[in-house]
Amino acid sequence: MSKIEILHNPHCSKSRQTLELLNNQGLELKITEYLDTPLSREEIEVIASKLGLKPSQFLRKGEFAKLGIQMAETETGIVKQMTEHPILIERPIVINGGKAKIGRPPESVLEIL
Repeated sequence: MSKIEILHNPHCSKSRQTLELLNNQGLELKITEYLDTPLSREEIEVIASKLGLKPSQFLRKGEFAKLGIQMAETETGIVKQMTEHPILIERPIVINGGKAKIGRPPESVLEIL
């Protein structure tokens, strides 16, 4: 069985709560601090597929103003922005095999375990 991966931001309360929830399940986890290790275009596209969402649907839109940039008009452009500015990616995201779930609320990730 493969490890369950969490795309984690330790500065985010929902991310910390989701990580704690997964740890309490006694699961073997791969913790990816995606702000320190940005995702590639390919990784973002695979995650989008596992989530069943377009990249624009797991984007933190409020971060654009903080970064002083405009949101790209295409999904390809949004993915490029996500690779350059990983803070734009919604968090946390939990990946289990071919499925992924955004941990908002944290308990929602239990559906893919």
